[in-house]
Amino acid sequence: MSKNKGFSDTTANRYSLALYELAEEANVLIKVEENSNIFLKLIVTNNDFISLIKNPTITQEVLNNIINKIQENFQFDALFKNFLNFLILKRRFFYIEQILKSFNEICSKKRGELKAEINSAKKLSQDEVNKISSELSNSFKSKIKLNYNHDESLIGGLVVQVGSIMIDTSIKNKLQQIENEMIEA
Repeated sequence: MSKNKGFSDTTANRYSLALYELAEEANVLIKVEENSNIFLKLIVTNNDFISLIKNPTITQEVLNNIINKIQENFQFDALFKNFLNFLILKRRFFYIEQILKSFNEICSKKRGELKAEINSAKKLSQDEVNKISSELSNSFKSKIKLNYNHDESLIGGLVVQVGSIMIDTSIKNKLQQIENEMIEA
């Protein structure tokens, strides 16, 4: 059987790296990264928009008109708008979310940031999240790009993951360990 999944992570990385290099060369990297974040937020928060992106029957002309309207509203950089139109032309717009997430990861890596994720059973305040981020930065001697999630299923405690290092102090994990010990006994 073929392992070809269609549009691979490698292909998404190539498009995102091209966007990164073009933006860096044109000295608009910060603006393009902001535009990328805005566009990703639009995708995540608007179900109609994601349906439109994923709809294969929408014509290139309609997609280009929509991108032009979005660009007018959000004042996207011309390079970013042209990149979106290029993806439409090459029939790759369907993968825009994957490409832009990859682009943001490239930007983060180039700034030397480590990606960290925190899941907590208790809803944390912004001050608590900032304190954890600061402590992780000091521990890892690197900038930390933190993604925080509130997860009530943990019952209590935290799950912190920085790169390949995971620290799981959740009650859910402790209960799972006790269950496994009981099964093995």
